[in-house]
Amino acid sequence: MSVEEVKKLLGLDAELYYVRDDVVNQYALSFTLPVPSETNSLHFTWHSKSKVDYRLGFQVENPAAMNQPQSNISSQGEVPRITSVFRVDLFCSGKVDGEAVVTVQLNLTIHANNFTVLNFKRRKMCYKSKFSNSAHTSRTFHNKDGVTTPTTSTQVFYISVSVCCIVIFLVAIILAILHLHSMKRVEMEDSVSDSGSSQGLSQPSTQTTQYLRADTPNNATSVTSYPSLRIEKNDLRSVTLMEAKAKVKDIAISRERVTLRDVLHEGTFGRIFHGVLLDEKDPSKEKQVFVKTVKDHASEVQVTMMLTESCKLRGLHHRNLLPICHVCTEDGEKPMVLLPFMAWGNLKLFLRQCKLAEANNPQAISQQDLVYMAIQIACGMSYLARREVIHKDLAARNCVIDDNMQVKITDNALARDLFPMDYHCLGDNENRPVRWMALESLLNNDFSSASDVWAFGVTLWELMTLGQTPYVDIDPFEMSAYLKDGYRIAQPINCPDELFAVMACCWALDPEERPKFQQLVQCLTEFHAALGAYV
Repeated sequence: MSVEEVKKLLGLDAELYYVRDDVVNQYALSFTLPVPSETNSLHFTWHSKSKVDYRLGFQVENPAAMNQPQSNISSQGEVPRITSVFRVDLFCSGKVDGEAVVTVQLNLTIHANNFTVLNFKRRKMCYKSKFSNSAHTSRTFHNKDGVTTPTTSTQVFYISVSVCCIVIFLVAIILAILHLHSMKRVEMEDSVSDSGSSQGLSQPSTQTTQYLRADTPNNATSVTSYPSLRIEKNDLRSVTLMEAKAKVKDIAISRERVTLRDVLHEGTFGRIFHGVLLDEKDPSKEKQVFVKTVKDHASEVQVTMMLTESCKLRGLHHRNLLPICHVCTEDGEKPMVLLPFMAWGNLKLFLRQCKLAEANNPQAISQQDLVYMAIQIACGMSYLARREVIHKDLAARNCVIDDNMQVKITDNALARDLFPMDYHCLGDNENRPVRWMALESLLNNDFSSASDVWAFGVTLWELMTLGQTPYVDIDPFEMSAYLKDGYRIAQPINCPDELFAVMACCWALDPEERPKFQQLVQCLTEFHAALGAYV
């Protein structure tokens, strides 16, 4: 990026480069560059001395706040031989106020065996009021000759009228559907009462389960009335910082033994670093670690929750679990939590990287690999069930993976901050992974190994969709009524029927009807062996 572009974004008189003399600047790529809310376009300077093919793609973590980015170059082609500039437009949707993190992925290919992926991350705050004011001043239209012409007041008027008509038409259709649905519900309730039979949560086998298309929005009819949610406060909030430090005092080490390297993941108040831990007896020996820590502006409650939640798996030993190994809790410094390093890092981010790269490398990850990951997660959860430990937040975001496809389950410390779109507040200032929770957990705050099995089914769905978000278009407040009415996420594209049947069993309304983790391990192992017979 040129000096002018960097000064526009950061206010610095400096050049920011990502690749120079065929060397990738990993430090620059790991930095999530903030984009001012009033800035709608980014400019990148590029050229290549030899023939290099490229493929350009985008990923938006908060699509409600930002539209899909657009560029003035094609999605694939050849990198120009002379210095050129291409533009990426980042326009807010104007629907909500929120932060949008955008990944601009540039895949560079010299030949079949020389493939490089560059991910440029940008973070932009979007404001509903700002978009509505600026939409008419910053947008332009292009005619066939490439001449830019501003919008006129007449064009704006006709566009506004058209939009209003469409909105009115859609509202009328929705109201009609809601009316028909409510009439149908009344007829069903009347017929049930006449026959003297009842259908409750304890009889899910008599209820029809409806699955949505996995490749279309979850637009099933909304329910007009919802059961009240009984929410209890999280016990972690009652723990003081001194108590949290006392619990990990026996594994505390000196901060001088820890060296921080690259930032792997960053949220509003938390960060995860790639770090190095020096051996206490022999400083020449090093061990790579993950380092979870908080920023300076983090509150005492946030620090306490990080330390307390990090202890969820402490003292447990299994090949598919990753408990903490050390902490740094010296006075006057923000605490650090250390975990063994896994080369490919967070499983959810890894899956999304695979999805972005599969256009250029379809064989990057196979279905057999994904089933193998699921088996390992089930093995780790089976161990927790035998030890009567309830995870309560099993998901791909709370797993890590190394370069040998070894998957380990971690705690959920900092998960709410690093994956804010996966957690929702239901009115009591408590963020929960609503889309991964079983119905009894949503209604009664009731957690068990059976509710972990439900979450495993959703995690298996994440694996088969390479990191998609489940129930993405369902309002969090509607999830309990939605599940109770028999709706579930649908079979992913290219997911075998046998594998989807495993997911569906995990989502039985009656916890007693869900399989045990040991049964899931056996079933998935047999399916994995069957897949291997055809490879």
